[in-house]
Amino acid sequence: MAKTRQQKRQELRKGKGKEKDQGLWIWALVAVVLTVAIGVGVFLGTKPETAANPTESEFTSQSGEEEPEVLEEEPIENEVSETSQKETMAEFTMSNGEKFTIELYPQYAPQTVANFVKLANSGFYEGLTFHRIMSDFMIQGGGFDEDGYEMDADSIKGEFSANGVDNPIPHVRGVISMARTNVMNSASSQFFIMHKDYPSLNGQYAAFGIVRKGISVVDDICDSVKQGYNGAVSLSDRPVIESITVKEK
Repeated sequence: MAKTRQQKRQELRKGKGKEKDQGLWIWALVAVVLTVAIGVGVFLGTKPETAANPTESEFTSQSGEEEPEVLEEEPIENEVSETSQKETMAEFTMSNGEKFTIELYPQYAPQTVANFVKLANSGFYEGLTFHRIMSDFMIQGGGFDEDGYEMDADSIKGEFSANGVDNPIPHVRGVISMARTNVMNSASSQFFIMHKDYPSLNGQYAAFGIVRKGISVVDDICDSVKQGYNGAVSLSDRPVIESITVKEK
């Protein structure tokens, strides 16, 4: 008998719960070491890194700490042109039946696209949500299920200019990019889709595609979902991703 999506999620949670129990004493030791290390860092005038998911107020993190200064770089054209190479398309189907299609750009962010395609093809994104929505900015998802449980995935290299990778894709309306912490190579599964242009993100996050069809779905999400502080969305209001299907033309 085929397992339901919820059964698969429950099994995954149980497996991760066992792993966490087995490694509890190790993490306790790590916590002690980190506490001492942070104390020493404060004494020396340093501070631990803070979250760096995209924020509407330029680079102010959720914790209120200032993010790294945006590096100055050559202007990027405010558009993403279609390419003549083989097209890789990702069709999102939402739980309400609405669909939109994103063209992926492996020529600019090969590791990012490969990771996204791998997760999509494995069914990783099925049942996950857009948990952070900010009208006139972006919608963020791909990390939490309908119950608010965070799904883990391996981290990948950050393919953007501030991390030494030449990625010319600008953060304009419809562009999809990877969310991350202050650690350059910390992106894993979470992504965000731009609702409006935001050039201050250029070169700081790994953009890897753009919506080619159905941008109105992104508009509908931004217009209809109640948004809290910094884009927080209650569990019952979070738009659910039914599936992501990747095709090459």
